[in-house]
Amino acid sequence: MTPFYRYVMSKWVRTAAIAAGLLLYAPSAWADGLIENVNGITLNDKGEVIRFNGLLIGKDGKVSQLLQRQDKRPKQLDFKTDAGGKIMLPGLIDSHGHVMGIGFQALTLDLTETTSLAQAQAAIAAYAAQYPERRWIIGRGWNQEKWGLARFPNAGDIDSVVADRPVFLERVDGHAGWANSRAMEIAGVTAASQSPSGGRIEKLAGKPSGIFVDAASELIGKFVPPPRPAERDLALQKAQEILIRQGITAIADMGTTIEDWQSYRRAGDAGTLNIRIFGYAAGIDHMVAIAGPRPTPWLYDDRLRLGGVKLYLDGALGSRGAALKTPYADAADNKGLMFLGSAELRNLMVRAVMDGFQPAVHAIGDAANGEVIAAVEELSETFPGDRRWRVEHVQIVDPRDLPRLGKFGIISSMQPVHQTSDRTMAEARLGPDRLDGAYAWQSILNAGGRLAFGSDVPVESADPFAGIAAAITREDAGGQPFGGWRPQERVSRVVALKGFTTGGAYAAFAEGKLGMLTPGHHADFILIDIDPLLASPGEIRRTIVDQTWIAGQPVFQRARAEE
Repeated sequence: MTPFYRYVMSKWVRTAAIAAGLLLYAPSAWADGLIENVNGITLNDKGEVIRFNGLLIGKDGKVSQLLQRQDKRPKQLDFKTDAGGKIMLPGLIDSHGHVMGIGFQALTLDLTETTSLAQAQAAIAAYAAQYPERRWIIGRGWNQEKWGLARFPNAGDIDSVVADRPVFLERVDGHAGWANSRAMEIAGVTAASQSPSGGRIEKLAGKPSGIFVDAASELIGKFVPPPRPAERDLALQKAQEILIRQGITAIADMGTTIEDWQSYRRAGDAGTLNIRIFGYAAGIDHMVAIAGPRPTPWLYDDRLRLGGVKLYLDGALGSRGAALKTPYADAADNKGLMFLGSAELRNLMVRAVMDGFQPAVHAIGDAANGEVIAAVEELSETFPGDRRWRVEHVQIVDPRDLPRLGKFGIISSMQPVHQTSDRTMAEARLGPDRLDGAYAWQSILNAGGRLAFGSDVPVESADPFAGIAAAITREDAGGQPFGGWRPQERVSRVVALKGFTTGGAYAAFAEGKLGMLTPGHHADFILIDIDPLLASPGEIRRTIVDQTWIAGQPVFQRARAEE
């Protein structure tokens, strides 16, 4: 995703908004402690389930011992906490998200809950009336498929409610922008404007319709004023609040810019960076600007590292930008957008791995996935060793290519909630005969592949429990379709939990630090009200996160938040 939230009014920058009392920022010193009376669950490095009753934390903020009921408790402790029988899990890891996008979504116009064009228009009008001083109206979250519109919206749909100010709104998947006529006028977009490489200007009666797909979005986005550093810092603190409340203690930030990195460093220097961020630079230029000749070290007690680079190979299925081997079933003249040629993709991957960076390649359509798999197979001969090649999304794969994902340690970084959100749209885009490799989690495992699970937040909610429920059922929140969509691709509860814990840590070269609650790992954990290995899918979706701890200290307590 390449968010274009570029303008956030400075009136939001106030101390109360940083966390509204929800985040309890950790003091500088650790202490020996015991979390007692828990129903603890963790996986070990073999993927086996370990249950325990108490957790000892050392002065270094790491797990020193797991305790069973019969084990003696130390008498000399700096603190002891009775968890009241709550379920303890390792802090959950989102293996694919967009940290600053989360914060900016919370601070700009959010259309994710709209279910019709009329609702979206009402929201745009209300937002414009609420903030008359804002030069641009920006936001995200629209989805014409969810609206049942059977077409893209157009500039006129916005003009009818806001015509005097430029409006630019990002689609839910981050791969298309929706502009009004005033925005196109400022950007100089006319009927003579040509679609750029890797993008498409949608046309209506021969003129730009107001929809700009993938790279074409920058034709408008480059005119949106960028946020100031203080506004970026507020967005980061808002993102941390949202993630930590949902039990996420670490996230792979896919598309880290130098400006994002500066915000993370400012928070780290100030002692307000709680969540752990695995940075994947937004292309080679940002990789070099942030880290220089090699990945950064772990910073701020393992809270921040730039170790990889995000490369975009194609677009998204919803905007018909995902690159397919044969045309879309509902658009016979369209096979999607391939942003990079074969040689260019390989050159960028080589540029990264030569300096020790981990490539993470966005690939959604079957043509894109086939291309990146072929690139990994070829480059693995020249660059052997533990590379942990990542493919992001892996939504549609030619069944003939599935076995190839098991080779060379390829990690399929996938988002279970995309399957439940996209299944109807995927059927329309592909037709019923091309779905055998769609969101094929179990088939990837059967082929010897590895999974890491995430959410693609803010494209979807960051809620990891919705992801776990989707992974084990392939049903949406309403239990549809009953029995699951292509149920043979469901995974076990342990596999789902692994995808959000040890699988996520492994995918980011962090398995020695995070993902499990065994001695020597950081004491990052959450206390919740249900056992995800035993509860019903509905109960899992309704999980309540009572507390979140990072490095052996509480950073969120629900009781305080509800006061």
